[in-house]
Amino acid sequence: MTDRELDAAGITDPALRDAYTRCRYLNARHGRTYFLATRLLPPARRPAVHALYGFARWADDIVDHLDDGTPPTERRAALLRLGQALEAGLRDGHSTEPVVHALADTAARYGIDHRHFTDFMASMRDDLVVTDYATYEELRGYMHGSAAVIGLQMLPVLGTVVPRERAAPHAAALGMAFQLTNFLRDVGEDLDRGRIYLPADLLAAYDVDRALLRWSRDTGRADRRITEALRAAEHLTRGVYREAAPGLAMLDPVARPCIRTAFVLYGAILDTIAAEGHAVLHRRAVVPRRRRAAVALDGLARVTAARLRAGSTPPLPGAAGAALLRAGESRPLLRQSAISKPPLRPAGTGEAG
Repeated sequence: MTDRELDAAGITDPALRDAYTRCRYLNARHGRTYFLATRLLPPARRPAVHALYGFARWADDIVDHLDDGTPPTERRAALLRLGQALEAGLRDGHSTEPVVHALADTAARYGIDHRHFTDFMASMRDDLVVTDYATYEELRGYMHGSAAVIGLQMLPVLGTVVPRERAAPHAAALGMAFQLTNFLRDVGEDLDRGRIYLPADLLAAYDVDRALLRWSRDTGRADRRITEALRAAEHLTRGVYREAAPGLAMLDPVARPCIRTAFVLYGAILDTIAAEGHAVLHRRAVVPRRRRAAVALDGLARVTAARLRAGSTPPLPGAAGAALLRAGESRPLLRQSAISKPPLRPAGTGEAG
């Protein structure tokens, strides 16, 4: 995290600055699309976004990305420790765990409802035991905690031009739309972890089940039934984007370019999936660099116009434009010189490997 961002946010305590920097690393390491979109926010708001997403990424590391072979009991214990640290941090306003420290500070600064974090942790616990969802309604229940609440956490940071409760349903829908996009893109990887995040009743409507998905994944062969089911999942996801879209105009004008850029880039993942014949079991859909660059430049133009209208300093076109133009790279946008310390491992998992 740059000193400029921390200074703009009024974060002066050295330990807190370090905590926010670590959150930025976690966000950048995992969330290329949204990390880049965050660069379009006013500098003062970026640390809070990194704290929210960094914490979410850290919890996700416990659930999905610990060293291979980590027993479920250790994952549960690590997630329990994180939950306890979160509860104490939100209560006390600080924590000895740097990522929780930054999150607690953000929650206090922006008055974020603590129930959103409680709901998030409940869905993370579900990930340790639930491997299938029978219906879309069941899946939406999970996504409330894993994705919708992220949108709700973000609203106080982004700001709105309407009463927050009016924008909240659209923010929740946007969080779910992004996650549904990830579910569709990552269906093969999730299957390898033993999970299916596509509703079983949707799959069954096309005579698709876990065994058929596993066969296709293992053999590399396509099946018309799977393609049709994935196409139906794509159409379902686009419907959730339509639910979310009216909320863009409800955001603070200087925050809109960030969220609009993420909205368009995530939608482009769906476009790529469709253009490649819904072959997500066999290869990861990647948005072409040229399209990512065009969306990034449009976002930069929009944020410059919004800040000029608001009477604030526009972003530096050279630095911001160069960063956003690298949006099409196949690895996260990170420079070691911008990271003061190595990333944290999830609580209770030992040293970083």
